[in-house]
Amino acid sequence: MSDPYDVIVIGGGPAGYVAAIRAAQLGLKTACVEQWINKQDKPALGGTCLNVGCIPSKALLEATELYDEARKNFADMGILVGEVGLDVPKMIARKDGIVSELTGGIAALFKANGIEWLQGRGKLGAERAVTVTERDGTETVHQAANVIIATGSVPIELGATPLDGNIVVDSSGALDWEDVPGSVCVIGAGIIGLELGSVWRRMGSEVVLLEAQEDFLPMVDKAIAREAKRTFEKQGLDIQLGSRVMGSEVVNGQVKVSYQDADGEHETMFDKLIVAVGRRAYTDGALSVEAGVELDERGLIHVNDHCETNIPGVYAIGDVVRGPMLAHKGSEEGVMVAERICGEHAEVNYAVMPNVIYTHPEVAWVGKTEEELKSEGVDYQVGTFPFAASGRAKAKGDTGGMVKIIRDRTSDRLVGAHLIGPSASELLGQSVLAMEFDGTIEDIARTIHAHPTLSEAVHEAALGADGRAIHIANRKKR
Repeated sequence: MSDPYDVIVIGGGPAGYVAAIRAAQLGLKTACVEQWINKQDKPALGGTCLNVGCIPSKALLEATELYDEARKNFADMGILVGEVGLDVPKMIARKDGIVSELTGGIAALFKANGIEWLQGRGKLGAERAVTVTERDGTETVHQAANVIIATGSVPIELGATPLDGNIVVDSSGALDWEDVPGSVCVIGAGIIGLELGSVWRRMGSEVVLLEAQEDFLPMVDKAIAREAKRTFEKQGLDIQLGSRVMGSEVVNGQVKVSYQDADGEHETMFDKLIVAVGRRAYTDGALSVEAGVELDERGLIHVNDHCETNIPGVYAIGDVVRGPMLAHKGSEEGVMVAERICGEHAEVNYAVMPNVIYTHPEVAWVGKTEEELKSEGVDYQVGTFPFAASGRAKAKGDTGGMVKIIRDRTSDRLVGAHLIGPSASELLGQSVLAMEFDGTIEDIARTIHAHPTLSEAVHEAALGADGRAIHIANRKKR
């Protein structure tokens, strides 16, 4: 057994590697256990997010959005580029290059901060002992004063639709096709399904999304969800709600998908099938019985608001604990835990957690929806502003969507912001900041926004919450 560590982090994804870096910055002797093997058959840090999730999917979303823009809108702007083509293998290679640069960057940060990377599978035992099993089966045991479990999540598999790694794939497999399928079925019309469906639709595939739920994006403000559904369907995504997939079968290089909806049972052939029904916490083999760490009924590690488990000195963060499975949520929990280990009074404000769907237009939100406030009996007021009335959006040729801001009428506090439109993920930041500082609608309304910018839409929505919007007709005058 090696000399004891102050902190051992099990998992090197956005939650784990950030926790390790912050712990090392605070002067703690830190190690991080990570078993990921990349496409080049080499160990890699970054977990799902950097290797097969957030980053590679955004690389393909960005590339295909530009391709779609060039085909459909450049001529209207007076830009003549001739016939626009696709080099899918090069697009995939670019995506892989970005992944390699970023994961290599984390390894460099570990070296700069003196963090020891223990390559292999980590398993927590009694008294905060961590067993690391390397690829060749070699086992070493390391002791720590504190252990942070950050083993992340994996895609949920459906027994009725077994994966084959080529025709039937999960979200990771859908990032590596080098030929454009004629038709793609996506099981699940949530965030992952919409993003992957958008990638392949832009490249020319006919895309059908089968969603078991009757409501589209039920976690999103209903007005924004309605606008999103209309927009995505106009783009060619065939979104079929209330459709429960019963099974699939690979037949002669295609996949036959059986599903049931209000009209009965159906069987349809597709070239590819993506299973995108969500993710589950990944704790497989990470916790021994002797560790004594409690799980809840959903298989998540039970923690309090400070990510402490029932075992002193053992913490859990990211996708293995309650709350949304978001990279930035896990990262902030990692910072909080590292700082609390050092005696600092760090917190995570879970009420102000930004959410984004990186389609085009983007969908982004923070805080309460109008439906939640109504059910809670809060006296609220809404301000909206369409991007169609934004000078910058018109100049960009990207005028779909709107900004919707909600205030508590009694206190004037900003309690929710919901956007669909260009750069919604970036525009959301000012509302998140305002809520973090307990800001009011008046604070946003009195803040000078540069002209012409997309951020003026947020300013106008804030003004509109009190009937003072300048660039749209107000229902009331003050």
